Amino acid sequence: MSNREVVVLSVGGVRFVTRASTLQHFPESRLARMLNDDDREFKLVNGEFFVDRDGTLFSYIMDFLRTLQVSLPTDFSDYQRLQREAEFYGLYPLADLLSQEHLLKPRLEILEVRFSLQEMQAFFRIFGSCSTTVETLAEQITVFTGQQSGQSWNSPFPSQKPLVPLPLERPSHHDLVFQCGTDYSAGDQFVARYVSIKPDNRKLINGANVLGLLLGTLLKDGFRLISTRTVSNEEKVECYSFERMKRPAGLTV
Repeated sequence: MSNREVVVLSVGGVRFVTRASTLQHFPESRLARMLNDDDREFKLVNGEFFVDRDGTLFSYIMDFLRTLQVSLPTDFSDYQRLQREAEFYGLYPLADLLSQEHLLKPRLEILEVRFSLQEMQAFFRIFGSCSTTVETLAEQITVFTGQQSGQSWNSPFPSQKPLVPLPLERPSHHDLVFQCGTDYSAGDQFVARYVSIKPDNRKLINGANVLGLLLGTLLKDGFRLISTRTVSNEEKVECYSFERMKRPAGLTV
């Protein structure tokens, strides 16, 4: 039987087809010994190996044998049962990893957007528990500035004068700050700040429009809005809280 290149297993009635070399990744396991008719738990019936175990959980066993990584769905919860199955098949490296659930469970990622509207300007502060997400947002968001003549908050388009990109404020690795809108500088001159958020190509000056685009971008990126509250009535600061389940990287044996 050890000469077989393709092996068919029926695990609890669920059929799996794989290479013999895949089952032999761990030579001391029962699956490797099965190929030599060296385990009574596995019955050879019509050319297929049958074992009376959980077929659904065995799909994760097969994924581990094929990739040598543990990568489970975000909603997976049967760590103890899967560990028991790994021990049954003699896959002790997998069983050891499954005993450390905290390494495999998805982590909750929190992100908070604070928005303040003051006269003709809007102020934004984004805080995220994952610095990588904040870094990605900093690359997506660009603020453009320029002096404009006789323009106001509701000007739909910037003037023909070239706009200069501004670096975002980064108080820490976990947050970023920016603003949009217009402010008087001298006479009838305005300092105007427009915000662009990739992949959208528009340059927006209205704070409400920028807020809508930012929240929409986060929702498309897999975040879920969990609460909206007013932090300060006097300063009109609104806070939007988001969460996302972040799947850990697959652990390699």
